[in-house]
Amino acid sequence: MVAKNTLTPSQKIDQLIASIKDWRGETFAAVRKAVLAADKEIVEEWKWMGSPVWEKDGIIAVCNAHKKWVKLTFDYGAKIPDPDKLFNAGLEGNPRRAIDFFEGDKVNAAGIKKLVKAAIEFNQEKRKKATAKR
Repeated sequence: MVAKNTLTPSQKIDQLIASIKDWRGETFAAVRKAVLAADKEIVEEWKWMGSPVWEKDGIIAVCNAHKKWVKLTFDYGAKIPDPDKLFNAGLEGNPRRAIDFFEGDKVNAAGIKKLVKAAIEFNQEKRKKATAKR
């Protein structure tokens, strides 16, 4: 067995998902699969004392399993289009938007992929603007 502190972020996420023995583990795995399917260059990270984070040119989203739901939070969700109307949490005016999945909810993989691609585009535009100002 590999020591916990030598695990890659992806291995830590694998372990986290495997440790969730109810519907939340399956939902978390489906969310992760949809996020990673959006772009082959997405990097998995492990931040903030145990949160899976997906990045490309900046943070895209973070996912956590709570007691009664799984939350996928997009760092700049308020700045990206949501054509499938997936955001159902974090709508209070801050830049983040989230999707809360409850038991029995289906994961809209195609919709999540659209959000991830839009988040990557937003990150790339933000990076271009910051570089242009220098």
